[in-house]
Amino acid sequence: ILSIIGGVVVAYGYNNDYRRAGGYRPSSRNKVKRRNMRRIRNRAIIILSGLVVCVIAVAIVVGMVKLISNIASCNSTATIPTATAASASKAEKKNTQKKSVLTFTTPKIEETSSEAGQYFQDSGLYVWDKKAFELFYGSDSKAKEYAELMNSAKQKLGKDVNVYSMIIPNHTEMGLPSKYKNTENGVTTNSQADYIKTSYEAMNSDVKYVNAYNNLADHCNEYIYFSSDHHWTGLGAYYAYEAFVKQTKQTPVSLSALTENKIEGFTGSFTGLTTAKLDTDTVYFWSMPFDVTNTITQADGIILETETMYYWGEGAGSNSYGVFLFGDNPLEVIKSKAETASDEKIAIVHESYGNALVPYFAANYSEIHSIDFRSFSGDLKTYCKENGIKNVLFANGVMSSATETQLQSMRGILG
Repeated sequence: ILSIIGGVVVAYGYNNDYRRAGGYRPSSRNKVKRRNMRRIRNRAIIILSGLVVCVIAVAIVVGMVKLISNIASCNSTATIPTATAASASKAEKKNTQKKSVLTFTTPKIEETSSEAGQYFQDSGLYVWDKKAFELFYGSDSKAKEYAELMNSAKQKLGKDVNVYSMIIPNHTEMGLPSKYKNTENGVTTNSQADYIKTSYEAMNSDVKYVNAYNNLADHCNEYIYFSSDHHWTGLGAYYAYEAFVKQTKQTPVSLSALTENKIEGFTGSFTGLTTAKLDTDTVYFWSMPFDVTNTITQADGIILETETMYYWGEGAGSNSYGVFLFGDNPLEVIKSKAETASDEKIAIVHESYGNALVPYFAANYSEIHSIDFRSFSGDLKTYCKENGIKNVLFANGVMSSATETQLQSMRGILG
């Protein structure tokens, strides 16, 4: 098109020159001059046409490249619209965070005795080095069922309430060497790390799971579980508390800032379930360096007011674990006067494992609402709304998370 236009322009200019000259018949000299002008015109047309062809060729090549690129982008997940790419990046970040939390530390358990253990099938216990270990047979289906319960809790409590889940491993995972977990006579116990991981992975992203497992594993050779009882010790509970506050970007209270107390001669729940001799235990607990008030609602409805989180009157014997939170009560409301406590409130929903855990939170929260789901008769959502609670921690032993009766009780307070 450009070449035609150029030709017309040149020809038009030539004819105008001729007309302006009066239309005379050119002389020989003029003929030569006209012939030279035609040559210049023809050359100009050729050059212009060549340029046009080059431009058209380049345009065609560029167009084809863009077309091929667009087709490839439609069939590839590499090119994503800006908003989608941002969402994918955010999702990828969440997945990365989840993987880091779910990387579990393998407990390096010291072999304190070379003697073989003994399995007691009737009680489901394995006894080694005068310590009783409760074997675990939780399945993937139960792990996912517990996860669905946490998902349901978050959905019912609403977007304004932070929901945390802490599944607590038992002594078998943290104290029994691996060679006794898969003995020649077929006595096995399932991996609690795998169970907890399966459950956490099945929880929705808005449920914040707490990896207390690793901190316990790092201290597995300390006195963090009892020898004669199914619970953890006050020290084991402290390491789980420490894991929670660090994960939530808070500062844990140091044990060195607390006053250590102990009750000796504790014979726990495993005593009498085996013919093997078990070590007696010592119950350690730590008094806080600040004042608290504790309002206890007992199972019979009686309400007690006290200024401690520990019941000192049990003495030695089978009830010594009851020193924590005065034993199992449906509800306790602890108000802390610690200078380090924030204005936030937290509800800790638990079974008996939570009794030893709850007291430490008084260093970080102005109010702790201790709820034993097995006997609490209220509706958790209503209770949190009426009391202005924006943080809820479900802290339960691994055995409870895989026990149907316990799950049913927990469902009961969720409505």
